[in-house]
Amino acid sequence: MHATVGERIRFHGRTVGSADHSGEIVTVKGEDGQPPYVVRFDDGHEALVYPGADCEIEHDSAGDV
Repeated sequence: MHATVGERIRFHGRTVGSADHSGEIVTVKGEDGQPPYVVRFDDGHEALVYPGADCEIEHDSAGDV
């Protein structure tokens, strides 16, 4: 997994009926964009996360030209 500051990360609900939750990556602690990440979730709280198989990085699709 690779991410940069400012990208979003989405955690999928792990049980039936559980909602997804997401947030913005505010700090990348690992080397070369690797986890762990400090994430500011949409409800405002921040946490250090080690993402697993139930999440995905929402990369910026605009890109620089």
